[in-house]
Amino acid sequence: MQGKYRWPEGVRCVVTLTVDFDGPSHETGRQLTPLGVNSHGRYSGRRGVYRYLDLFEKHGIPGTFYVPGYDAECYPQVVKDIHNRGFEVGAHGYLHESWDVGADEEMLLRKSDKILSDLLGTKPLGWRSPSGRKSGLTVKVLKDLGYIYDSSDKDYDLPYVVRVDGKPVEGMMELPSSAFSLDDFPFYKFSMTPPSEVLAHWQQEFDTLYNENGYFMLMVHPRSGWGSGTPARARIMEDMIRYIKGHAGVRFFTVGGLARWCLDNRQHFD
Repeated sequence: MQGKYRWPEGVRCVVTLTVDFDGPSHETGRQLTPLGVNSHGRYSGRRGVYRYLDLFEKHGIPGTFYVPGYDAECYPQVVKDIHNRGFEVGAHGYLHESWDVGADEEMLLRKSDKILSDLLGTKPLGWRSPSGRKSGLTVKVLKDLGYIYDSSDKDYDLPYVVRVDGKPVEGMMELPSSAFSLDDFPFYKFSMTPPSEVLAHWQQEFDTLYNENGYFMLMVHPRSGWGSGTPARARIMEDMIRYIKGHAGVRFFTVGGLARWCLDNRQHFD
């Protein structure tokens, strides 16, 4: 596929900015009471998500928010506000499952889908695994739910048509995400990297992808603690947006919007 991709006329690089809600579901799923030292996820619903909504609106760009079903139950108005303010809401598990869900996988996928669909009056277009875990069943259930994309795999630098058992799944794209170099989690959770160094790293990644394939997806979490919801870390995202906008031929998409474009131009994404 290298070299065969095409973007919309006049576009050199497509950019998707994604926000993984990751509220108290993250702690509750690990049987931790989301209070005190374990209260970081509550920041998402109380402040972090709104900080990103305001930031995206300020810069006139789209964004995609991946919401666990449990967090939607805890903060229904926040999730409604994401949708009502014109941003995409994608599915992201129920309790931000980081364990092997086994026989419960289909139930959890359908449960999360129903929570978001009932709350917003419209179905999600896509899903991102809360832990990166997938099985042979995952795509089949997502397809049955009517989803048009998954954004969980880490195996390529460009979108591609989803395959199951080596066969293409018509009407469904994979929009790969990097949980290492283009995710705030490893920098703030493990290495406690200063925000200025995170920004420099993301800028270097963007420069390389801009010059190579023109596909850039960034992933942040609006939590406090190891997330990017707090002021200084959110400012780094604003600095990154300004940096990206300083390059010619860039277009921002929601992940669902980009998936639709790819499906409409499937011949470039075999």
